[in-house]
Amino acid sequence: MLREKRILVGVTGGIAAYKTAEIVRLLRKLNAEVHVAMTKSATEFITPLTMRSLSLNPVYTDLFEEPKLWDVEHIALAERVQAVIVAPATANTLAKMANGLADDFLSTVLLATRSPIFAAPAMNQAMYAHPATQTNLDILRARGVRIIGPGTGFQACGAEGSGRMSEPAEIVEAVTRHFLNRELLRGRRALVTAGGTQEPLDPVRYLGNRSSGKMGYAIAGALQEAGAETVLISAPTELPPPEGVERIMVQTAGEMYDAVLERFPETDIVVKAAAVADYRPAVEAGQKIKKSKDSLMLELLPNQDILAELGRRKTTQVLVGFAAETENLFQNARQKMKKKNVDLLVANDVTKPGAGFGSQTNIVSFLFPDGRKMDFPQLSKPEIAGNLVEEIARLCGMEAGAKE
Repeated sequence: MLREKRILVGVTGGIAAYKTAEIVRLLRKLNAEVHVAMTKSATEFITPLTMRSLSLNPVYTDLFEEPKLWDVEHIALAERVQAVIVAPATANTLAKMANGLADDFLSTVLLATRSPIFAAPAMNQAMYAHPATQTNLDILRARGVRIIGPGTGFQACGAEGSGRMSEPAEIVEAVTRHFLNRELLRGRRALVTAGGTQEPLDPVRYLGNRSSGKMGYAIAGALQEAGAETVLISAPTELPPPEGVERIMVQTAGEMYDAVLERFPETDIVVKAAAVADYRPAVEAGQKIKKSKDSLMLELLPNQDILAELGRRKTTQVLVGFAAETENLFQNARQKMKKKNVDLLVANDVTKPGAGFGSQTNIVSFLFPDGRKMDFPQLSKPEIAGNLVEEIARLCGMEAGAKE
């Protein structure tokens, strides 16, 4: 399954380091090319010789040791591997990762690599529950780091609770699933909208909303990672474009409407995650509107409904919409799903803590025209994007079967 896949296993200083030998063995059994980097503390729990014997490659332990190849070794390795597994990921290592610290070989690789990172936390239950650790995990999830586990049970210190490192087979399965998912949408073309549109009122003001674009950007990245050729049509945001994704910047709802409709006929998948303004000022002032003691009356005109237009025009495309509601979530969402003719609607109540605009997390439900509903707990937006891509792949598969 993992033939020709280059994977770096990072071992840090926790008692669960002994389990990492089994991770390396399982990866090798799946024909992966495995490299191992160990922190100094990790070598107190398991020897580099063990890892070298299992991986059949040199083990990296010291940032300043004589290079094994003629290159800047930690940078070359960061660019060469296709995935990184940190197991065990101690509380200290997670803190370093979250704060961008790079004071040894492994942490410099983690800072330099652009490949997917999987981290398997392992620590005492009190350390795991500490707010600092939980904050660091939230930061890492928001950046796209895949957190595996931890499990719950008896710990080496004698305590019992959450913090046990996931079993090696679970960790290897998660990495294997990642590589298999990269083929889910190979050959498909996807289009994603993201961010909140801005409707100019005068040269310095606009009507807008609180959307950050984080959800749409996470979806675009997940679609690209699943093999789809992805275009992101984005309203103004400070977010960097996901790697490999073509980004088209727009400002207004009208500009987004034109950009989406132009590309729609050649697209297989459309995810409308943008928060598009429903109205625009009837008149855009040529100069800044000056403050006065009088009230100011604005005439607003309705914008074109992009999702409804796509629902009318779609033929074989899979169309996904979003419903951000503040009341009667499922009643309003199901009405929108039917009215807009979507294949899947992502519904969320933006008044819930951890689910509003700008949050690193969200709490969503997937709704389907046949009445099915999938509820999810509070997850990071990249995690939600991954779940959404899996459902989109199923919808694409059903359509392909129908054509055949």
